[in-house]
Amino acid sequence: MAAAALAPMSFEEDQRVVLRAMVWRDFEAMLTIRGDRAGVRMYYLDGEIELVSPTRIHEGRKKALARLLEVWSLESDVTLSGYGSWTLKNRPRKAGAEPDECYIVGDETDRDVPDLAIEVEWSRASGLSKTEIYRRLGVRELWTLKRSGKLVVRILENDAWVEHARSKLFPRLDLAWLCSFLAIEPHGKAVRALRDALRTKKRR
Repeated sequence: MAAAALAPMSFEEDQRVVLRAMVWRDFEAMLTIRGDRAGVRMYYLDGEIELVSPTRIHEGRKKALARLLEVWSLESDVTLSGYGSWTLKNRPRKAGAEPDECYIVGDETDRDVPDLAIEVEWSRASGLSKTEIYRRLGVRELWTLKRSGKLVVRILENDAWVEHARSKLFPRLDLAWLCSFLAIEPHGKAVRALRDALRTKKRR
């Protein structure tokens, strides 16, 4: 686990609703009605649908982490393809999700699920179990950025999550070091600081 000393912020909750006694076709229908309009993300687990409208702070934190990871991968010659809030569905396992961010690692991008999903926990209410949803979907790693700034890394091993200090997808990445840049604002300044630090390391 890694943590960044994030500046305190006034607390604003994500808007979150859980609909119970639903079925899979309800999930599919709601996805169709919403279409490609941004703003509300949906999750499904065992007949319950969670609708999440994230706050600006939530979106800012997930985007900051995503940008830092993408700059690190570019400077480190790691092939990384981003798919944002890709709608992930597995009807037989009764699970669906739209992650804050997700990625496929490597050149083979024709896959049904991403290798990595990133979720930001910003609200006090947790809603549906994201760990169970992503386990059923078969995502290889789940990174959860807590409100405190702690990054929890879970790796899927024998169909169960195991917490690790380092990523198996990115064994060369020092996550504590990467997360330290989350405390720098604005995002552009954090990205430039990371880029400069990586290039300085290369010259040594």
